[in-house]
Amino acid sequence: MKRFAQLYWELDASTRTLDKLASLRAYFTEVSADDAAWALYFLTGQKLKRAVNTRVLRACVAQATNLPDWLVDESYHAVGDLGETLAWLLPAASNASDRPLHTMVEQTIRPLIGLPPDEQIVAVRQTWQTLSQREALVWNKLVMGEFRVGAGRILVTRALAELAGVSQAAMAHRLSGAWQPTAAAFDAIMHGTEAGDPAQPYPFFLAHPLEAAAQTLGEPQQWQAEWKWDGIRAQVVRRPGVLAIWSRGEELVTDRFPELLPAFERLPAGTVIDGEVVAWRDEGPLPFALLQRRIGRLKVTPRMQAEVPVALVAFDVLEHAGGDIRSQTLDQRRAILERLVFDAGSAALRLSPVVEFDEWGQLDEQRQQARQHNVEGLMLKRRDSAYGVGRPRGAWWKWKIQPLSVDAVLIYAQPGHGRRASLLTDYTFGLWDEGVLVPVAKAYSGLTDDEIRQVDAFIRAHTVERFGPVRVVEPRLVFELHFDAVQRSTRHKSGFAVRFPRMHRWRSDKMPAEADRLATLRALATNT
Repeated sequence: MKRFAQLYWELDASTRTLDKLASLRAYFTEVSADDAAWALYFLTGQKLKRAVNTRVLRACVAQATNLPDWLVDESYHAVGDLGETLAWLLPAASNASDRPLHTMVEQTIRPLIGLPPDEQIVAVRQTWQTLSQREALVWNKLVMGEFRVGAGRILVTRALAELAGVSQAAMAHRLSGAWQPTAAAFDAIMHGTEAGDPAQPYPFFLAHPLEAAAQTLGEPQQWQAEWKWDGIRAQVVRRPGVLAIWSRGEELVTDRFPELLPAFERLPAGTVIDGEVVAWRDEGPLPFALLQRRIGRLKVTPRMQAEVPVALVAFDVLEHAGGDIRSQTLDQRRAILERLVFDAGSAALRLSPVVEFDEWGQLDEQRQQARQHNVEGLMLKRRDSAYGVGRPRGAWWKWKIQPLSVDAVLIYAQPGHGRRASLLTDYTFGLWDEGVLVPVAKAYSGLTDDEIRQVDAFIRAHTVERFGPVRVVEPRLVFELHFDAVQRSTRHKSGFAVRFPRMHRWRSDKMPAEADRLATLRALATNT
């Protein structure tokens, strides 16, 4: 555990990629395969089920420190991270020991799940007594299912690829799909032996946003254009005895879309298709807000299937007749995909149509009509491109439509998290409705560090009322908000839900009375 905590702090302390890679290589070289497997599990974003809830952890630290609850809460608001707060409040370890990471997970974290709260408190306090503050911080994050560190999956993949002496693409494929954090699985990943998962997907190929003019991409004939579907990216794996649907986050979601399975069963064994699960009725896609009603549901009822029908819009094929065809050109893969979808003959499996164009200006005109088709814009793909790994530049671009926008008034604020824990950076904005500001969106991104400090100072000087960490702010600041879509919603006080709201700019030139009305949002919902 001590060595894993050391790795955590090394990754957290450095901003240099080479330093992080050196730390990762050193760790995986030094530790046992048992520890390496669990470390890899956590470093690639996988988590254990939350073993202990925050109420029990607060009770643990209150008993260990004799601090009042209000002081623990105030400390948390200042730090912004509960696991870190609890670790810094704890007294020094009285029975320090250094047990391997896999032992800590399997003997001190997993056994906590399902225990009565009073037994959890005893077990947590006993473990804390064996850990330094830095080790306790990491252990707390693992217990809470909130472990995050300053090294993304791509960096971890690169480090392991260098150690294994293989390409980054090959290592990314080995890490795809479901695998158990065992020594045998780690050895299989490092040595390329069969991991025993016939449902293993391929790493997803991702696109960069197109920020320059489309004309900078060269001749239009070199590019294929498709609609950018507004759904859930998915990979369908059809192999002998196997049918699996994977999300982009490499979560197995087969059971969440049962109506799609008969169509996928018609695909020949040895086929892997990439596409988008989209809410779909008759001949057109439905708004993403409807699909959200199905996201996260482990069991989908027949009623839900009828209310929110779905289809897979297929736009690529990665495996055909049992062979990896990702190195073939897009044109070659497209020809294979068209035959597969045609032969399946199901409305639940649809081919993503090519958007025809001769000139970039002509294509831009079609892009401007995207919202009328319930899509987000266009995808541009080089016809001679292979199916890559991750997000390399140049082959695939997403050319989205311009966001929707309103000018809204800041009405509530609360502290941020992590490095922003000491600043008020999480904001709620309102629009006018019959002389009253109605909350319509929350946002925390889009301002510069200097602007954040200025807004923080304003909020502290103009707080009208407090409700725990939330401050009611004198309504004087106006911001232009951008968002991707707006839908009617019975769950929100305003009657509308906006998708991915963010601050575009601080409208210091506008008075609060000049901010938009709720009717503006209503019109956007009606017209999009």
